Amino acid sequence: MPDFVREGRLFRVVSFAASHRQLLLRSEPTAIDETDTRVEVYFGHVELMLLKPIYEKGIHVRRASGAEFAVLKERHDLVADDAGFTWMIEPDGDSFVISGGPAWREAAREFEDPSLFDFSQPWPPDFPVEYDSIG
Repeated sequence: MPDFVREGRLFRVVSFAASHRQLLLRSEPTAIDETDTRVEVYFGHVELMLLKPIYEKGIHVRRASGAEFAVLKERHDLVADDAGFTWMIEPDGDSFVISGGPAWREAAREFEDPSLFDFSQPWPPDFPVEYDSIG
């Protein structure tokens, strides 16, 4: 899947493990946005990120275009090799992550259930789940 789009959902940064360079964005099911699934987006091997703590209108994760990367390169003193690993988070925003290829998972989960990216759990799980990589 080239892009990952989930409009109209509130996403938030729920975890960043600096020692493992892992970032996790999550959207819980809510009556406000009329959803009944949890959505998580995982970024591994994070090198650099500029994020908002909350994305109230959803996210659109995609590889940065050449023009977007040129602006980020200038602003943040990036190297040309980062172009293929730069992921934009919003359709028109400045939020981005430089990392390995992100992945997403979506399933009906309760708030207190473990992350869909809990790597100590067997995969695939014993409950219905949708998943894919981005890019």
